[in-house]
Formats: sequence, structure tokens, C-alpha cells
Amino acid sequence: MNPTGDPETDERMEQVYAAVIDRNPGEPEFHQAVHEVLSSIGPVLRKHPELAEHKIIERICEPERQIIFRVPWADDAGEIQINRGYRVEYNSALGPYKGGLRFHPSVNLSIVKFLGFEQTFKNALTMMPIGGGKGGANFDPKGRSDAEIMRFCQSFMTELYRHLGEYTDVPAGDIGVGTREIGYLFGQYKRITNRYESGVLTGKGITWGGALVRPEATGYGAAFFAQEMLQARGDSLDGKTCVVSGSGNVAIYAIEKLHQLGGIAIACSDSQGYVVDETGIDLETLKEIKLDARGRIRDYVERRPSAKFVEGGCIWDVPCQVAAPCATQNELDGAAAATLVRNGVVAVVEGANMPATPDAVASFLEHKVAFGPGKAANAGGVATSALEMQQNASRDSWSFEYTEQRLAQIMAGIHEACYETAEEYGSPGNYVVGANIAGFLRVSQAMTALGLI
Repeated sequence: MNPTGDPETDERMEQVYAAVIDRNPGEPEFHQAVHEVLSSIGPVLRKHPELAEHKIIERICEPERQIIFRVPWADDAGEIQINRGYRVEYNSALGPYKGGLRFHPSVNLSIVKFLGFEQTFKNALTMMPIGGGKGGANFDPKGRSDAEIMRFCQSFMTELYRHLGEYTDVPAGDIGVGTREIGYLFGQYKRITNRYESGVLTGKGITWGGALVRPEATGYGAAFFAQEMLQARGDSLDGKTCVVSGSGNVAIYAIEKLHQLGGIAIACSDSQGYVVDETGIDLETLKEIKLDARGRIRDYVERRPSAKFVEGGCIWDVPCQVAAPCATQNELDGAAAATLVRNGVVAVVEGANMPATPDAVASFLEHKVAFGPGKAANAGGVATSALEMQQNASRDSWSFEYTEQRLAQIMAGIHEACYETAEEYGSPGNYVVGANIAGFLRVSQAMTALGLI
């Protein structure tokens, strides 16, 4: 933990963290997420000792509910497959649980808990009435037919539906879960419950209850946050070279908005490697390959002679001024951060959840790089999900322009809250401290107001 200057507070934080490790063995991602928040909030306890009396920190480190279940389904050959499903309903002090579902072989309880923990504070920063949750399964949709994915989603929802509701728990998509999967999930929920409860899932298709800007929201929001960080330093995105890891929805739309704001994204990646296009990534080509054809990033160079493909390797070796890790957790380590710093990076914005390791974050902060942590920088997705819930509740549909305007306002508000909170608590310019304290304060104040529940 970072020392606060108060031995009693420091000892308490160490005790809380030790208890978390003891209670949750073998969950390194969850431990990492908790440590990152606890390292920031010591000054809050000194200013608000009543939070210690109510044991808010101990309570906030324990999920309200953890659901683990079997997901049996049949593949196209008729062979029975078994996967494991998860939903961690982490904290509902501010509203119904809200957070995505991730279908990926790496999914386990530790990852889902870390995501739910982060989601709680991220959702608080949006100032929307939503709590935090996360879920998913260790199912890999890659290479599976639409019929197989439908059968898996139906089996998954057959168990999960009993825990959901627009006033209880509202999942969305995440890695491996897009509009197709949300459609299959919602269809099964509707079939089982006999209710067209649009607000029970977000990320729906536009023709059946979805919101405009939702596919773009996380990437757009990250770009808006990068713009806000640079403006706070008297700078802008104009003409800055940008590198974006990943090539899914978040990465693609981060590239799109960075271009619209004046930046030039020159590289993106997938699990096989990365492409560099010094003239700027061509969005139309990238969307055709990744969104329409569900192809691989190496296919980009066949259509763009100006680009080169690097198999494997590290995308952070590409010199840039703005870096946006938009792939997965812990993808950007200390060595990669050092390379980015040497190459002149001025801003790093996390489009994914916890993509920078603690060593990388420390390096960016040490070298005064503007660093936007995921719980603040990628909150645009869940913020727009909350806007989708509003439209569903009112049986309304907003224009793309109006929804994007709301998103930009929310991201500006998140930046302001993080910036001002960091100043107030003696860490000017440190968005990690600002985001953690601002989110923690809003959740803890609600928990205190609601009593011991």
C-alpha cells in the first residue's frame, strides 16, 4: 500500500488487503484490482473516519452475491459440451447490478470478480443510478457456428434468467458477446418469462430495443477522455499519432473517434499480431474485415499496400504519442510502458479493463504521462447502457447525435470529477487516485445511508 503518513490508517489498509487475500485464495486479478483501489483511498479514511466505523472498506471488498453454474449444450456434431457460467452481483448501493457478460476461455471467478469490483466504481463515476456486476463463461465463440452459439446462449440464460430483472440485474455485452449473443440471450429470457422486458439486457439490436451509439460508446468515450486529459494540459489530439491495441468494437470505435478529434491511429492488433499503417488505419477496411467478415487483422495488409503485418510481437514497440490499450487485462506491462515513454508517449487511455499492469501504471505516473485508468476512461460503454435503459423504460428512442452528445457530457463530467478529486486529495494530475477516490466516495456514502445491509 502507498503510505498515508498515518500509521493507524496504513495498518488498517494492510489488514483489509490481507483479509481479502485470505478469503479469496488463488484469485490474482481480483487481488490486483483491490490493491489498486486500497492504495489510493487511505486519505479518504483520514478525512472520513466514520467510514472505518461502518466497515465500508471490508464490506465493499466482498461481493453481495456470487453465482456459479453449469452450462451444458450440444455442438453441431451432437456432442455434449460443458462450460461454467458466472455472475457476480457485486454492489447494488447505487442501483441494480450493471455490467457485461464475457465469453472467453480465460474467464474464471477471479476475473469476473475483478471486473465486477472495477465496474462498481466505474458505474459510480458516471453519476447514473446503477450498481456494479459482471459475468460470463469459459466458452470460446471463435470457430463456432451461429447455431452452436445460439444453443450455448440459450442454455446459459436458462440458468441466469432467475437472477435478472430491470430493477435487479441488467447484463450487457463484453468480450465475445455482441449484438448476436445478446439477441439469443434476450430471446431465451423472453421465452422463459413470457415478458418483453427490454430493460433486462443492454447492447440490443437497434430494431428491437437497442440504443444508437451503444456499439461505439466505449471506444468513443475513451477518445473523449483522452481529449479531456490533453485539454487539461493545454494540449489537444490534433496531429498526434495514436496506437490502439485490439480490433474489436472498442478498438475500432476508439480509432474512429480519435480520427474525428484530429488524431491519427496508425496501428491496431489481434491475438495473432498487429498491423502498422503509417498513413492512418483505414476504418472502412478494418470494419469490413473485423465486424462484417469476422476475419483476422493480417487480412488488412492484403487490401492496404501501405500497411505491414507483424506476427506476434508487441504493438507497444510502435512509437506514438497517444496509446489506447483496448484488448484485455494486463496486456501492457512495465517493459512496454518503458518503451512507450522512451518513444515520447504523452497520454495513455485504457479502453479495456485493467490493461496496464501495476508496473506500467507506476512508470506512466512517474514520467508525468497523462494516464486515464479504465474505470474512468472506458465508462462510456456502461454510461450509454444506462441511457439505453432510460429509453427502454420510457418506450423512447433517441437520435445518434443526441445520444453521442449525452455521452460526451458524461465523459467530461467523469474527467472533471477525477481531476478535481485528485487535486482535493493532494495528487494533482493523478487520475488513478482521482477515479478511485471519487468512485469509492459515492458508493460508500450510499452504503452508509442505506444502513447495514
